[in-house]
Amino acid sequence: MDNTSENHQFLPLREATFFIMLSLAPGANHGYAIMKEVEKLSDGRVVLSTGTLYGAIKRLLERGWIERKESLEEDQSGRVRKAYALTDKGRSILNGDVSRMQKLIKIAQLNHIKEMS
Repeated sequence: MDNTSENHQFLPLREATFFIMLSLAPGANHGYAIMKEVEKLSDGRVVLSTGTLYGAIKRLLERGWIERKESLEEDQSGRVRKAYALTDKGRSILNGDVSRMQKLIKIAQLNHIKEMS
């Protein structure tokens, strides 16, 4: 599913949104694990508060970029944790933003090489 031109309107993604979606690329995860993975992926630069994370999750669910999945894990109070996963649409948008950034890197590298010559 590659709707590059259709998804272009959503790019660039906000940094927190990008890292949340990137954290879900390997598979479904629950909120606390998403927070920890975002921090790890960003080398500690992006630290999400609970409010920021769940506000973003709500928007991503509404847009159809992620979906709730069944989770067998329970939190400390014994409640089943909600897990989230990328949808095909979400994966397509994430891939679009990665491609956009790769193009920017190529341009920057080419310009840097020209300046050094």
